[in-house]
Amino acid sequence: MRPRFRHALACALLVFAGTSLAQTAEPGYQPRSGDAWLDRHLADINLYAARYPQSFGDEMARYYAIPRGYVEAVLSHPSWQAGDIFMACAVALAVDLPCREVVREWSRDHGDGWKGVAQRLQSQPADVPLARRLRKNVEASYARWARPLQE
Repeated sequence: MRPRFRHALACALLVFAGTSLAQTAEPGYQPRSGDAWLDRHLADINLYAARYPQSFGDEMARYYAIPRGYVEAVLSHPSWQAGDIFMACAVALAVDLPCREVVREWSRDHGDGWKGVAQRLQSQPADVPLARRLRKNVEASYARWARPLQE
């Protein structure tokens, strides 16, 4: 094989491998958190949890204090996705409520998306905006998963 051809073939394979390994967020998933960055990452969490369900369950149990069995039970409902359970538990942590209470509130009424649910649950304005605290939770989870953040 000629060196130029070999080089071109290697480049083509690298490009193909890179695009096939890249994951894109689900187009139909609309968490409506009021923060586009957070919405993108919640959609990406759905992809991560589909590929690594054990790691996702471990994360929720260890860092969000919700039993893995509960996470699995919630995810068995068609209206729930991994990004939603992550958001429920992250909101719960931020507003000092049990995750189950946030899950019930989302199940009761999520017509206004996560932004509406979070606003209803936030009893008073906080020193640090809720969106910033939620972003920090996403960043911490991505660091533990060794998953690059999308900008």
